[in-house]
Amino acid sequence: MNIHRELINIYCDESCHLERDGEPVMLLGAISCPDDAVKQTHREILDIMRKHRAAWELKWVKVNRPRIAFYKELVDYFFDNPKLKFRAWVVENKAALNHEYFNQGSHDSFYYKMYFYMLKPLLQRPNRYHIYLDKKDTRSATKVKELGEVLKGANLDWDGLLVSRLQTVESHDIPLLQLADLLIGALAYRHRPLVMKVGGAKHELIQHVAKRYGRDLVGNTPPWETKFNFYTFTPQSTPQ
Repeated sequence: MNIHRELINIYCDESCHLERDGEPVMLLGAISCPDDAVKQTHREILDIMRKHRAAWELKWVKVNRPRIAFYKELVDYFFDNPKLKFRAWVVENKAALNHEYFNQGSHDSFYYKMYFYMLKPLLQRPNRYHIYLDKKDTRSATKVKELGEVLKGANLDWDGLLVSRLQTVESHDIPLLQLADLLIGALAYRHRPLVMKVGGAKHELIQHVAKRYGRDLVGNTPPWETKFNFYTFTPQSTPQ
């Protein structure tokens, strides 16, 4: 019996992931898209960018009032495209993390655990997956190696058939990775209420994402909601 194994691409990005960056939250997120729909999806995103004369890399940090219609159209494109799914893992109150007790004293250990939990619901047999991580720094090769070992060590990819490619890429080459950055940025900003400027362009875009999603961007989504799904992790207190 022939088993259909669809190839799905997953584009991963992160926000506020450093241990001592002064930010209260950390986010890991991804957009998934069937491999046979990637080229068309990229063309359509680029068409939207050309329509709005956006000659720069699509990023959350570049959201501003003159370009709000452009970013809203990108959000609409995501929600209207049945091929695209978004998943994120939100870590609240990052300063309360106790790595000595829970993570063998290592923020990196915690980081890869969170990446595993973010990716786990997206990886479903018998499909195959190509996972692309945004290249951030000189440690990117280490991230690929460590994450691959975590996936295999947790028996998620024990035979190496589930994830057939895991690599870093430059985000400026991949519109879907840029779109992931936009959605992750909106979630991160919503979970940082002290910096959110009510009435500003970013606040307006967050409201638009929430409208399309159907609820506020806090808490958790039910596991059966696969279009726009996120989980909020709250650090445990250390047992006495």
